[in-house]
Amino acid sequence: MPLKLLLVGMAGALLASPRNGKTGENPPVVSANSGHLALKPAPINPEWIIRGTPLARVGDHSTSTDEASSTAVWDCTAGEFRWYFGWDETVVIQEGEVHVTAEDGSERILRSGDIAYFRGGTWATWRVDNYVRKIAFLRKPFPEPLATLYRLRNALRSPSAKGLFG
Repeated sequence: MPLKLLLVGMAGALLASPRNGKTGENPPVVSANSGHLALKPAPINPEWIIRGTPLARVGDHSTSTDEASSTAVWDCTAGEFRWYFGWDETVVIQEGEVHVTAEDGSERILRSGDIAYFRGGTWATWRVDNYVRKIAFLRKPFPEPLATLYRLRNALRSPSAKGLFG
């Protein structure tokens, strides 16, 4: 029992969200029409471009207080390029379509209304025939020691763990 309390306490302390209480800087709700966000140029690394001259833009919507997650709108004109996902990213295609080839060779066509998840630390090839616009939800992965503690915390909370420690 003491080990469980120690581990849960450590995980809780490490996973607690920082709060500064300044609602003016961090409003509880951030809303915008995705079609009205100001998009600024977000050039694709020229070394990643395979074919064409894709022009990408991004409009930042929001960032969490701890800066571990953010939401943005991104669009891109025709071209083919490799893309490195440094963060976990979930996308919702709003307009157009993109042909995606993952590192394992699997292929998907994402069209308006489709949702896809890209694991942080991976590459994918994107082929945009005309235009694509997406909403991107990005989450910075925990450093591995913290991720291990988080998984341990979840395992201790599971119903099967209650029989072991209860």
